[in-house]
Amino acid sequence: MLNILAAVLLFGLIVLIHEFGHFLFAKLNGIGVVEFSIGMGPRLLSTVRGETRYSIKILPFGGSCMMVGEDMGEEEGVAPDPKAFNSKPVWARIQVIAAGPVFNFILAFLFAMVIVAQIGHDTPVLYGVMEGYPAQEAGLQAGDKITRINNRKIRAHRDVSLYLYSHPGEEMTIYYERPAGGSWEQGGAAERRSVRITPVYAEEYQSHMLGVQFRGYEKTHGLAELISASAYEVGYCVRSTFDSIGMMFRRQVEMDEAVAGPVQIVTMVGETVEEGRQQGPAAVLFVLSNWILLLSASLGIMNLLPVPALDGGRLLFLFFELLRGRPVDPEKEGMVHMAGMALLMAFMVLVLFNDIRKLL
Repeated sequence: MLNILAAVLLFGLIVLIHEFGHFLFAKLNGIGVVEFSIGMGPRLLSTVRGETRYSIKILPFGGSCMMVGEDMGEEEGVAPDPKAFNSKPVWARIQVIAAGPVFNFILAFLFAMVIVAQIGHDTPVLYGVMEGYPAQEAGLQAGDKITRINNRKIRAHRDVSLYLYSHPGEEMTIYYERPAGGSWEQGGAAERRSVRITPVYAEEYQSHMLGVQFRGYEKTHGLAELISASAYEVGYCVRSTFDSIGMMFRRQVEMDEAVAGPVQIVTMVGETVEEGRQQGPAAVLFVLSNWILLLSASLGIMNLLPVPALDGGRLLFLFFELLRGRPVDPEKEGMVHMAGMALLMAFMVLVLFNDIRKLL
């Protein structure tokens, strides 16, 4: 029960930060907020402060920041409400809509700093190569540092694993550096090399492999390195999300394998928190920080997709308004968002069905 509560609170924090981004920038731009709520459905708790109602609703998923005149155009012959969303300049509205996803990335970055400060960061320097695999045959050896695969920059050994997972069995050009004297500690200019390699499928590991082994995690030194490594963690979440979406469209994975719904996520969070509790408070903090990093960054990404009803869809209309110099007909825009919402709800029902089916 405590594990489920931890998962619900985790979801609540991520949604709270997202909606607070919208709320804060609405207030900063003089836009009236009718209701700020966490959760969906009927209200459990509610209070009114000033012009805004603050609510906690019964379903612990989602939230909203309802603004004055958000989905209404200006009526002919009626003076516009100075606090209405649509009466504000286009750049002010872009700020308000973009603030939600941006705050999710900020939250993800802060918890990435917690993770990096605790365990450090992984490097793409080889510890060794496995006998009989393509890396050994291509001449790679311990101490080599992989810098790029095809057009993708490599900063950590997870980048290599992610690329192999999302491009299974594809021939690739690996760019790497070999340290002078065979060791990075000795200093000197590194020799830049490249090699063409095709991963092989290993039955033992059930995946395509190069046969490379990497060093473990290294502690960061100084604030600049901590910030850089934390920014990488958020970037890695972004890349892995887009790689998963790409694999889904290329039919390399099924949708129910690539997409986890709220029920499945709560279950996974609960299981990992329980494992962390057996190892102590530091492990629980690490587990929760990882989940907040992943889910907050993912929520930010998904909300920026140019899908009607999502923040990305609304931003698309606002940038179109900026380019053409006048807004799209509010009634037509509302119809597009309504259709997008219907599709999103249908998608969520499908995801929820898959979640329940997996549990049975």
